[in-house]
Parts: sequence; C-alpha cells; structure tokens
Amino acid sequence: MQPIVECVPNFSEGRRLDVVEAIANAIRQTPGATLLDKSSDHDHNRTVLTLIGDPSSVEQAAFAAIKTASELIDLNQHQGEHPRIGATDVVPFIPIRGVSMAECVEIARRLGQRVGAELNIPVYLYEQAATHPNRQNLENIRRGEFEGLRDAIKTDPTRKPDFGPSQLGPAGATVIGARAPLVAYNVYLNTDNVEAANRIARALRHSSGGLHYVKALGLLVNGRAQISMNLTDFTKTPIHRAQELLRAEAARYGYQIAYSEVVGLIPEQALIDTARWHLQLDLFDETQILERKMQIAETRNDVLPVAFLEAVASSEPTPGGGSVAALAGALAAGLAGMVAHATIGKKKYAGVEAEMRERAAQADSLRARLTSAINEDSDSFDRLMVAFRLPKEETTRPERIQSATLEATEVPLETARQTLEAMRCLKDIVAHGNVNAVTDAAAGVHMALAGVETAVLNVMVNLKGLEDAERVKTLRDDALAVRDQARQLFAEIMVVVDQRMETL
Repeated sequence: MQPIVECVPNFSEGRRLDVVEAIANAIRQTPGATLLDKSSDHDHNRTVLTLIGDPSSVEQAAFAAIKTASELIDLNQHQGEHPRIGATDVVPFIPIRGVSMAECVEIARRLGQRVGAELNIPVYLYEQAATHPNRQNLENIRRGEFEGLRDAIKTDPTRKPDFGPSQLGPAGATVIGARAPLVAYNVYLNTDNVEAANRIARALRHSSGGLHYVKALGLLVNGRAQISMNLTDFTKTPIHRAQELLRAEAARYGYQIAYSEVVGLIPEQALIDTARWHLQLDLFDETQILERKMQIAETRNDVLPVAFLEAVASSEPTPGGGSVAALAGALAAGLAGMVAHATIGKKKYAGVEAEMRERAAQADSLRARLTSAINEDSDSFDRLMVAFRLPKEETTRPERIQSATLEATEVPLETARQTLEAMRCLKDIVAHGNVNAVTDAAAGVHMALAGVETAVLNVMVNLKGLEDAERVKTLRDDALAVRDQARQLFAEIMVVVDQRMETL
C-alpha cells in the first residue's frame, strides 16, 4: 500500500480562472500527484487546491504550483477579503496513510529551502514544521499581510524568513508547514453587518478566548456577513460545537444562520460526528452506513492473501523473513484498529471514545506504513543481490554492496520500530477497549511480538555484511533495545489480557 501525503496549498487568486487553471495544470502534469479538488472564491480572491500522492510526487507538484503562481500573480495588484502574504500563501502537508508527521515536517523544510533558493521567495515554516514557537500559528506570520510585511521583513529581525531573501518581490512570501487534517468551514448570516460577524468571530476563536482549535474571521462575502473558520482539530472541537456557539452569539445580535459551506475537502469522520450529535445517535455504529457495509463485503470477497503466501512458499529468496515480519506488524496494527473501531460509538465506552479514536487513527497509519514495508524489504534485498552480481572489476562494487547492505539492515530495523509502536498502541486498547474483543487485541500483541523478533533476526544477519564497526554497534544496540522493549511490553500486556478475560 503506497504511502499518501495530502497537500492543500492556498493561492491568492480566485477571479482570473485562467491563472487558477494554469496552477492546477502544473499539479496535474506532475507524475504521481493527483489533484482532488479546486475551490475558488471571488470575494476572498483565493483558491484552495487539494492534491494527494506519494511524498516525493506531492513535494514536486507543490513546487511546480508555487513556481507557476509566482510567475502569474502579483501581490502588488491583489485585493481580496482574505488575509494573505504571498501569491502562494500557505502550503500545508498532511500525513494520510503510511506517512508520519515527522516525515511531513521534513518535506515542508526541504520544499521551503528549495523555494527560497530557486525561486527567491521568502519562506516561513509554520505549525509542526515551525522553527520558532511564535510561528506555529499562521496568523502570527501573516500579521500585517503583504503590505505590512513588505517593510517589516527588511528591518525587523523577528520577521526574518526561515529560507530565502529578506525582501518581498511581486510573489510575496510563502508559508509552508505540516499539520493534521482540518475543516475549513464558513457560515453566512442573514445580514450584511460585518462588524457583528467580527464580534462573533472573536467569541469563537481560541486566540481571543474562544474555543480551542478554532480560528475565525468576520468577512463580507456575496453581500452577507460571513464567519470564516478553520477547525484545526475536529476531533476535539467538532463542527457542531463551533456552530452552536456561533448560533447563540448571532442570536445575541438578532441574526440567524442563513447557510454554511465547506471549503475544499472534509474528512468523513467530521460529518459522521456532527450527524451523531445533531440526531442524538448515541448507539449509532458506523458499520450501519450502507457504503461502509458494501466496502466490507467487497473486501471480504478478496480477503485471502493467496498470491503473497504462494510467493513466500516459492524457491525465490523474496519475499522472505523481512517481508513476513512486516506483514505480522501490519496484522497487529490491523487488529488494533479493529478493536478500537469496535469500541467507538458504544455507550458503555463513552468515557474512552476520544482515546479510542486516537488509537484507531494511529493503528491505521501504522498498518499502512507496515504494509508498505512488505515490498520495501523485498526491494532492498533485491538491490543487494544486484550489487553482488556486479563484475568484480567494477570499481564501485564494494561501495554499492556496503550501501545496499546498510539499506537491507535499516529496513527491517524500521519494521521492528513500527511494530513496537503497534504493540504500544495495543497496550491502551487491551486496557480500555471493548472487552468483548480483548482476545482479538491479544492476538495482535502476539503478532507484534513475532514481527519484532523476526525483523530483528533480519537485522542481525545483515549486520554481518557491514564493515563499519561503529555503525554495526549502533544498529545492533538499537535492534536489541527494540526487541527487549517488545518482550517486556508483551509480558505486561498479557497480564492485563488475563485480568480482563476474567470479567467475561
């Protein structure tokens, strides 16, 4: 399963649709990147694009889009309701499947450095990628907008960019970072009183004393007062909570909600949570959704990994023990996700629902990463064999063998680490998840231990081919530490399993 990163760049153009299309085409023409959505707003004079793909492709597509925007958008000529400092105003990377937040941070920093160096655009890093605490919040970086930053960047050391020149050109500056999925949500009132919208926005946003994980602005859009919101963690402050506070604040001034809209794409879970709250579906199980049931049924029709098992059983060296270790880890993470999802929505476990949602998301991410490692292990071994088959007179042969051996060692070590994380995830699920599925969670713990033990065996055998004694010691120590932690954690978890099984 391929790792997937989402990127949601915002561009300061929503009126010249030929410019928007040119930027979108820069993304479409990047192999491996898929443009999912394009949302433009005339009054905001802003466009939000959503693209996904493997990390390398998405990074390249983002650069192509930034470059195109810098050639076609002049901030000196730009006017719109939405705050902005750049032609490409903000570029967040979001981990979706098989990619960690740390990896998205690295993408953001690498792209920022390239944009600064090759395009001569000042770049600020924000959210999880921020290099300064006061730059984690986007509004701090964007304060004063393009016009204010144009002068401040030259003289104020606190406005010095992370990359690029301390001077603004027509493309302005760009903010690049990494964050969790958010909901961009606008609510329109039955009035054009933008001052009332500003007061409501102040009551909503966290920086003014309102709700955590809510950013809000009051604007005039399409002749109506609009409260534009970003819900940066909808699992902690859901849509309905923000909307009901907004409704109460609007009523205070004698206004009502006329309608609302979602900008760009929205996680399915955010809508399910909102429907559950408004309809008071306390006992609702997400598997009651018709499309979910259909997906499960379709998956079960092709659930047996026959091709993989036959490949393992063949005389070929790959897939071998390293791939099997990754599969064991993926199965452990899959069982963790299964039990967490079987806990969510159950009235008996309402007190741990937030925790189980976090564990479910963690388990899904780990499962995707470990699933990718199944092929990564085989690929690394195949590259090692290619190096060994080079003619002995080839001058680069020893170096390439060492490089491939190191890769073939590091891949199972990372599998062991990720599988240990799956076991840690299972520890919480065993202790607090649905007791009726505790044996499934316990099965996951056993699979995780098998995955760690097997992966470490692969590390140890590959270490024998490395010549760098210092590197060998570091890798061996790391592998043995992961194995020892897994063994100890396994013993601790199984005590809890036995205790919970006694309650059945």
